Amino acid sequence: MAMKQTIEAYELLDAATVNGEIVASTLRGRGLDVEVRHLSGRNGETDFLKILIPGERGRRKGGDAPTLGIIGRLGGIGARPHKIGLVSDADGAITAIATAMKIADMRACGDVLAGDVIITTHICPRAPVKPHHPVPFMDSPVDIDTLVRLETDPAMEAILSIDTTRGNRVINIRGIAISPTVKEGYILRVSEDLLEILQVVTGRLPVVLPLTTQDLTPYGNGLYHLNSIVQPATVTTAPVVGVALTSEVPVPGSATGASQVVDIEQAVRFCIEVAKAFGVGICRFYDPEEFERLIQLYGSMRHLQAPQPWSLPVGKGG
Repeated sequence: MAMKQTIEAYELLDAATVNGEIVASTLRGRGLDVEVRHLSGRNGETDFLKILIPGERGRRKGGDAPTLGIIGRLGGIGARPHKIGLVSDADGAITAIATAMKIADMRACGDVLAGDVIITTHICPRAPVKPHHPVPFMDSPVDIDTLVRLETDPAMEAILSIDTTRGNRVINIRGIAISPTVKEGYILRVSEDLLEILQVVTGRLPVVLPLTTQDLTPYGNGLYHLNSIVQPATVTTAPVVGVALTSEVPVPGSATGASQVVDIEQAVRFCIEVAKAFGVGICRFYDPEEFERLIQLYGSMRHLQAPQPWSLPVGKGG
């Protein structure tokens, strides 16, 4: 159960005065290592957070357990001064912060994960809104490529990218869903291990978020994107899976009062269960042998990761 931490994270972020240092101070009070970086752009400013949680056998200690990345993707947690309160788009940040709180509380009780976990997100209570069909989205206060490259740490060996995904008509179930695994321009099969964890956490049949080739390409190329949930895959060779907070009907990313705490809590538990299993080697995001066979048969698709067709492919972590 992570309801306590989810509500705490929600209440912490639900303030016009919140910033990265306030959130970092709360997390440091739980013994976590938090880096804060203030960013300014044409559309405003935000505070980027990176939370490093060492595992019992993690890379930081020279161990053999792999490192999981958890990214809270969003444009902003608020749309002030136009709207008061947390917007629907805030769920990625709430989930990321609540996950960090829960892992810290687990450590305090003697339950230490095997592998390192790196959690990133950003705190922006005053983000702009942009037009989008069928409902408006929250825009990013700074260039999204800058944010994605900061969020996607080179040490992440697999990534869960959490994003509110309610502003569409392609999924019509409220709760959480996962995407197929995305790696180096390929949409791979949905991980059976992640499907198993998802159905155990929710107690329901697992829901899969549909992706298109356009979603794998960087923002700013003029193509339609469902949202930015798999944008981390444009700057890394690590496998990326989207964790979507969904709804039955299209909900604007800028809508307030739209966050479902029960759904967010499920996303937190899903991330933690994946971290447990991934660190001990019993959760695979993809089949390496099958992926190599794809490359042998059909070649690299890494050109889809580049901002422009003539750009060179980027390496892991950008």
